[in-house]
Amino acid sequence: MERRSRVSVKNLLAMSEPVTDVCVKGWVRSVRRGKGVAFIALNDGSCFASVQVVLDPQLDNYAAVTKVGTGACLAVVGQMVESPASGQDWELQASKVEIIGQADEDYPLQKKRHSFEYLRSIAHLRPRSNTFGAVFRLRSSLAFAVHKFFQERGFMYVQTPIITANDCEGAGEMFRVTTLDPLNPPRSADQIDWKEDFFGQRTGLTVSGQLQGELFATAFSDIYTFGPTFRAENSNTSRHAAEFWMIEPEIAFADLKDNCRLGEEFLRYVVVYALENCREDLDFFNQRIEKGLIDKLEALAGAEFRTVSYTEAIELLRKSGQNFEFPVEWGHDLQSEHERFLTEQIFNGPVFVTDYPKQIKAFYMRMNDDDKTVAAMDLLVPRVGEIIGGSQREERYDILRRRMADQGIAEDDLDWYLDIRRWGTCPHAGFGLGFERLLMYLTGMENIRDVIPFPRTPGHARF
Repeated sequence: MERRSRVSVKNLLAMSEPVTDVCVKGWVRSVRRGKGVAFIALNDGSCFASVQVVLDPQLDNYAAVTKVGTGACLAVVGQMVESPASGQDWELQASKVEIIGQADEDYPLQKKRHSFEYLRSIAHLRPRSNTFGAVFRLRSSLAFAVHKFFQERGFMYVQTPIITANDCEGAGEMFRVTTLDPLNPPRSADQIDWKEDFFGQRTGLTVSGQLQGELFATAFSDIYTFGPTFRAENSNTSRHAAEFWMIEPEIAFADLKDNCRLGEEFLRYVVVYALENCREDLDFFNQRIEKGLIDKLEALAGAEFRTVSYTEAIELLRKSGQNFEFPVEWGHDLQSEHERFLTEQIFNGPVFVTDYPKQIKAFYMRMNDDDKTVAAMDLLVPRVGEIIGGSQREERYDILRRRMADQGIAEDDLDWYLDIRRWGTCPHAGFGLGFERLLMYLTGMENIRDVIPFPRTPGHARF
């Protein structure tokens, strides 16, 4: 077959009139053989739908083509015409078919449905399935939407380091990065001598780009980071992964209210973007993964975002009469059951919970005047609970030093972080949103392993 320009299935199916001599390339989803004719469903990943290829027995290699298996790769040239069959507008009448890559009977993605757990074991092939094709198209579109939201508002995109000597104090366990001999590391006074390591000090994979993002916010005002982060926690829950992506904006000259406003605008924006630009894939999730998904997203897009203090939330939960598994006590973090009760039973929509007790929040969160709470905020949404977490940062040099001392954080380790409070300090705020958590909410997928291309979890890093 001579070389031709390829037309995507998405563009092909969007055509408004018949087209002759068109070339499409993709992978076989199914083959049906009838009397005097055969049909192949061909998909190239550009959209959820496949194009139906009609094969006439007069085709030069009709016998060979009709014997190809599911998963084979084909190039088809033919005429795009209106389809007489119901459920589709167009079909491709093939004049030439080239078998680019065969697939034998051992190809794992045959017609029968497989469990998500099984598909994780063949992560190199699962993007070809309907579910994961939809997941990863949505992931791609939403990644673009993240950048679009911030770029339209004049934010600078900052790439914070993946290898860092700072652990964002309390954000999670770090993976160590080292070139030292693990069997015989250099020692000094029975301790590992990290000065002999590649970077001359103990380093690891980042758990957050926030602290470095704050530095850039005090130079460029409004910035955001969007990149991979890591947690070395031996957790096998459906909501935890060792590698995931974080969206972390930081805004200068801003307080907690500004931070909440940005969080609301951002979440509403990406939900509306998905509804307007990813409808075909959302329809699939709505039908097969979570019934009522689209209604849920449309409700959030038009919802009023309420705000309640942590202290008020505790009182509301106590007075509800609900018997919770975890006790509701001031000074303890809200559990998922508490968060969902607030959003689904009390407020019937998204709600910001603000001003948490200082002892359950990080050192960098701004101390409130009561000296008991900090200017923190979590955005809770129905069915999920927390989806965004952030705070106004402590910009006051002396108070930040005191908070670090209270939590046993050495000033020498964060002297650069303290410097921005010494020279030209200003109020600033920011939040973090796990991209995979967002995707779980938008797709209805219940396991974080199923919204990231190659999940990294304890004992699993094969692909």
